[in-house]
Amino acid sequence: MTVVNVINLLGGLGLFLFGMKYMSEGLNQVAGSKMKNLLEKLTRNRFKGFLLGVLVTAVIQSSSATTVMLMGFLNAGIMDLAQATGVIIGANIGTTVTAVLIAIDVSAIAPACIITGALLALFGKKQKLRYIGQIILGFGILFFGLKYMSGADAMGVLKSDKGFQSLITSVNNPFVGILIGFLVCSVLQSSSAAIGVLQMLALSGGVPIKLAIFLIIGINIGSATPLVLSAIGAKTNAKRAAFVYFIFNFILVFLTPLAYVTPFLNWVEDFSGGNGSVEVATCHILFKIISALVLLPFVPQIVKLSEMVFKPKEHESAMRFQFIDKKITENTTATVLQIGSEVERMAKLVRTNFVLACEGYLKGSLADEQKIRDTEELINWLNHNISDFMVTVCSQRIDAESSEYIGKLFHVITDLERIGDHAENILNRTKTISDGNMDFSEESRNEVQELYEKVLELLDRSIGCFVNKEFNDFEEHELHDLENTIDDLTLQAQDAHVQRLKEKKCHTSSGVVYTKLLQDLERVGDHAYNIAWAARKDKNLIRQI
Repeated sequence: MTVVNVINLLGGLGLFLFGMKYMSEGLNQVAGSKMKNLLEKLTRNRFKGFLLGVLVTAVIQSSSATTVMLMGFLNAGIMDLAQATGVIIGANIGTTVTAVLIAIDVSAIAPACIITGALLALFGKKQKLRYIGQIILGFGILFFGLKYMSGADAMGVLKSDKGFQSLITSVNNPFVGILIGFLVCSVLQSSSAAIGVLQMLALSGGVPIKLAIFLIIGINIGSATPLVLSAIGAKTNAKRAAFVYFIFNFILVFLTPLAYVTPFLNWVEDFSGGNGSVEVATCHILFKIISALVLLPFVPQIVKLSEMVFKPKEHESAMRFQFIDKKITENTTATVLQIGSEVERMAKLVRTNFVLACEGYLKGSLADEQKIRDTEELINWLNHNISDFMVTVCSQRIDAESSEYIGKLFHVITDLERIGDHAENILNRTKTISDGNMDFSEESRNEVQELYEKVLELLDRSIGCFVNKEFNDFEEHELHDLENTIDDLTLQAQDAHVQRLKEKKCHTSSGVVYTKLLQDLERVGDHAYNIAWAARKDKNLIRQI
């Protein structure tokens, strides 16, 4: 094999890898959000999850991408590891579609795909049309690269190359074959690409099926390398998902003896009609299916094993993300969901602080002072760090819907942070009252109680609208009326306070504190309504007070 042959081989491999990546990116842009919606609606039935994993990965053609998406969903808290495990098992089968297409040899249409895809990608008027062009172009480049790689000037010479044939003959140790497959897949970072190369080698007659099955096993184990690397330093759930993916592919090692104690290889050869590419594809698919059938009944046990291996981390500081994983940002759809969950967490912390502060005022108690101040510090930390992370995400290539959602989240966390500030203000009012031994009438406490209950109702309903991403006209009308009620109650309380001052029923110093307290409550209502407004899908601008 000459230097020219090697260059031709690597050139064809480069086209194949580029075409696969380009096609996968286009598929993600066109179908990614729909796949995300399917995964979000996943039930706890592991078999339905398995079928869904097959479907999703058959569409986006990357089991690693599907698993990374699942890692994001796990971190976002919208599914648990038991649900994700079924999908991961299915994803490993869905990724075999590329091997099937290579086996049936559709390379004849590659030139037509390239010209059609290029025209759509370059001149398509709509963004979706350009993405479809990207898919078609990537598909064409992929198979053009395969055809070039398997040509007479590249892999074609291996059939008659004595040095290569001698090397293949000498590799009679199963573990060496597995190691070679593992290393090839680890370098290419794609099991589909590695299987495609193996199919071309087998088609040229360079690799017998008895060696190919060990290479297939090594390739499948190597496919876990990108996930394992991305899970290093990531959150516990991400490590567990990568571990499950690895288990699925590693179990093939224990299934290999079945190929020799049963007529499996003879059946594959008969079915394939002597076509090496079909033999590799058949073994690849059957190994995946057999592994799935073996593992699916044991999903609970696999989950428990992963939890035993990767125990929850003990964090020294509360200043950390609970859902966002900065180590895994490959899938922006999952990343956006993580951000939403983190903002929802921030909303719960803000609500807790508001309730503790108001209840403390009504009871004249400072028992929760330290807790409120610690939580306020965490709220401020989340405000700054979520904002910084969202700026990073926005700098990446994200779809219009996600971009709009993140834009609204910037406003939401600003309103939440300000509500947190008002909660701390209320705490400080209570401390001022306590330190100054101030006294308030029962009438004023009742006014605050009524106003507080209305504000809390508005805050709860607004957070509910944000979490559910639903703020219809009816809800908008009701919350608008509720906000007006809060404004009216604030004015009534202020008027009543002025009357008590005239009647000398309260002191000026305590009156100043009371007036500021009313302002804090009224402003919390304003910011709460802003949060609900962010859930409107038909509004381009956020109502900002």
